[in-house]
Amino acid sequence: MIELRLILLFVYFIFLMPAAFSCRNMRCAVGEIYHAVKEVDTLSVHAMRMLSELNASVMKYVNPDKNSPDYGGIYCPYCKLYHTRAAEAVYPFAFEYYKTGNRAYLKAAVNAGNWLIRQQEDNGSWLETPETWTGTTTDQVLMMALAYPFLKPHLSKKEKEAWLQSIEKAGDYLVKVMSPQFASINYCATTTASLMVVNEVVNKQSYQYKARELAYLVVGKMDQDYFLTGEGGRVFGVKYGIDLGYNLEMSLWGLALFAQLAKDDAIKQIVEKSLARHLYFIYPDGSMDASWGIRSNKWTCFGSGTSDGCQALFSLFMDKNDQYRTAAIRNIQFLRTCMKGGIVGFGPLYYDMYDYEPCIYPTFTKAKNMAMAIAFAKADAGKVQQLPLDRKGMYYFPTLNLTVSRTSQWCATISGYTYKDPAGDRTKYMHRPGGGTITNLWLNGHGYFQASSQTIYKRWEPMSFPEIPTPLPLTPRIEFSSDLGYFTNLYEFDAIMTNNEKDGAYIVSSFGELKNSKQQEGGIAYRLEHTISDNSVCKEIELIYHDTKSFVRIIEPIIYYPGMEFKQIDPKTVWIKMNDQTIEMKIISDNVNLELGTDEEKYKWSYPALKAYPIILNVICEKNDFRETIRFSYRLI
Repeated sequence: MIELRLILLFVYFIFLMPAAFSCRNMRCAVGEIYHAVKEVDTLSVHAMRMLSELNASVMKYVNPDKNSPDYGGIYCPYCKLYHTRAAEAVYPFAFEYYKTGNRAYLKAAVNAGNWLIRQQEDNGSWLETPETWTGTTTDQVLMMALAYPFLKPHLSKKEKEAWLQSIEKAGDYLVKVMSPQFASINYCATTTASLMVVNEVVNKQSYQYKARELAYLVVGKMDQDYFLTGEGGRVFGVKYGIDLGYNLEMSLWGLALFAQLAKDDAIKQIVEKSLARHLYFIYPDGSMDASWGIRSNKWTCFGSGTSDGCQALFSLFMDKNDQYRTAAIRNIQFLRTCMKGGIVGFGPLYYDMYDYEPCIYPTFTKAKNMAMAIAFAKADAGKVQQLPLDRKGMYYFPTLNLTVSRTSQWCATISGYTYKDPAGDRTKYMHRPGGGTITNLWLNGHGYFQASSQTIYKRWEPMSFPEIPTPLPLTPRIEFSSDLGYFTNLYEFDAIMTNNEKDGAYIVSSFGELKNSKQQEGGIAYRLEHTISDNSVCKEIELIYHDTKSFVRIIEPIIYYPGMEFKQIDPKTVWIKMNDQTIEMKIISDNVNLELGTDEEKYKWSYPALKAYPIILNVICEKNDFRETIRFSYRLI
């Protein structure tokens, strides 16, 4: 029965699903191509340079004291402790030794592995210190197993026995516990690769069987658009919800590596189809648009805060499509803009906002990803191809209820993603931006013009979420407050979206209700329309006061890079100056009052590490008015 189920699943994904998807599912309008390039580049050159920089930074925090119980461990100055997961640097250290012969990295790798073995629980798992979650055992044993062949000649007999025993115990633990009932889907996907790599060190058929079982369970959770579900809460014991960051930086490369090691062409083809859809979320500057997913609370603009990275995934398919090499390299280049002294911040403006280094998690996770990308790379060198978002076009993903648009100057993501967690606003998944708002707006030659954050900030995972003063959302929004509470389009997860093209502009319209965090309507409906043309972004908001006349504000936070200036020219015009560009914000309708900079100090976030300058439109609604339409635009001048 199991074999029959796998065969049927294969037939569905390979033959039936592509036909169902085609142009009907990802509705798109594509136009001319911008910035054509004809050159050759090599992923390993960029990845090795980045790996060396990241490794050198992590090395600074290795405990060198042989008399310390934490000898070889890696200390996190921000968290003031030794993360067990930081010892995953064992593999990037070992790999750099293999590539360069630098024996300092050999020593650091051996000591990190020995330290990690001393932290292992009797059942084979590792706790994710300072917390007690053990699902990350899959990440730790994968790095140990990948490092072992490089280090084996340099280990003593006693160390070899300890390493092999540790790897086997961890593999046995994963065989016993890993399932979608135990963990979010990215852990299951990673474990498919972990067990196959462990099997190459400690050969056991149980590892191969478990890896294959998990692989087919995971791909079975892809939706009609090939987006992997399973990162959110449970319904009847089953997890739902999509996060693009975790898909690109964890799940898909795990499945792809499994497919390579297991020689499973069915899984490989499914992952390749999924990757083709995910490529539409790599922006022209190499940033990753994970702004809208259910784990966007860790979005950093280059990816997610504690996941590995996208280069390992792209490297496995570069022989199929040169675009993947381009995407991997551009993302490395963008990642570099989020670093200082080799330590990765939580976004582009981290070091402009904070005068201290963050937790080392994104630094060591990106190091392991760079090492894997170099090790797994297929067709390392090749032509630099344009990415989908280098071309003018509009792309609608119906299973996400989300549209991505690109014109000559703008790239925008507008999200009405409909996932709803059964636990409601008590969960970290239900404060993502929604309701047809712009979650990401990129301006050519500048960077992020608007972006998004969680609607409220909570330290959902105390280890991963730093303490910061209570901020206001970075996300553009419509809102009002009354004696019933706070209501906004950002909590509208049932918005209806339509997409049209007119005179070369892309028009995305969203219809919904202003709601509170519990998904309760507040008495005002809205239509939010975005018109994105080559030189401007226009917004039209229709408010319908069907049960209340509460005072409504439209909040337009503008990402505030150093050196930008905001100048009010008249009651309806603001000039936004940045470098050699000027954007004119013009209010077209007569029913709002303009307000600049109120609570500016509260528009400062760690995830993503961005700050914004608020432009506020206070809506004027007369006693006998039941509908108000507000129009304004941003235009390059």
